[in-house]
Amino acid sequence: MSKTVLVVEDDPDIVKVLKVYLEQAGFQVEHVRDGEYGLTLALNQAIALIVLDWMLPGIDGLTFMKRLRARRSTPVVMLTARGEEGDRLEGFEVGVDDYIVKPFSPRELVARVKAVIARSSDRAPGERVLRFGALTIDPAARSVQLAERYLDLTTREFDLLLTLARRPLQVFTRDELLEQVWGSHYLGVDRVVDVHLSNLRAKLETDPPSPRYLETVRGVGYRFAVDEHNTAEHNTREHNTREYDR
Repeated sequence: MSKTVLVVEDDPDIVKVLKVYLEQAGFQVEHVRDGEYGLTLALNQAIALIVLDWMLPGIDGLTFMKRLRARRSTPVVMLTARGEEGDRLEGFEVGVDDYIVKPFSPRELVARVKAVIARSSDRAPGERVLRFGALTIDPAARSVQLAERYLDLTTREFDLLLTLARRPLQVFTRDELLEQVWGSHYLGVDRVVDVHLSNLRAKLETDPPSPRYLETVRGVGYRFAVDEHNTAEHNTREHNTREYDR
């Protein structure tokens, strides 16, 4: 697996600090200051993670993310001076995996980078494939297939879907999803869960306003809802798997 972190940042002082701390943590660091050139590298090289500024020469961070997510699910940590709640949510809406506001702690950034990479590379080799009718979720391959089509999900989107699908029909509060998907270190807004669920629905659901799989339980949170046929199919497969493992 690649150990390269691509830093797309036009402030040379910040780049120097990032290179020192990331290299001390065992990463190889590539740096570009231009958003357009950074996107070219991100689309054509093996990159473990991207540290991305918002305001850049060439194209800005949001445009970078939209173009990247159209073709790649590479993990991205956005590092920016824009710290308002609306800015954070806008970043998550375009698919960033984590969001750090300047001024920042270099040690915290490295810890966040490691956590995001660990989540994106977690293979859960002993966990079975989940099937719900036309929907297949493979934790080991970190892939999601709907009928004949594979869905291109970000790291957080996949983790969120898997967390919900592991326990069909169980209602999760936003706080529970934040704890399980973002981790106890997360200090951002809880609305990030809503943003990621909305993005997931857009990719997964035929009719996002009337979702088949990702259901809102008003005043409580979310659940993975399947119809009776698929619930029975899921339970039968789970029972057969347990019988086989005995």
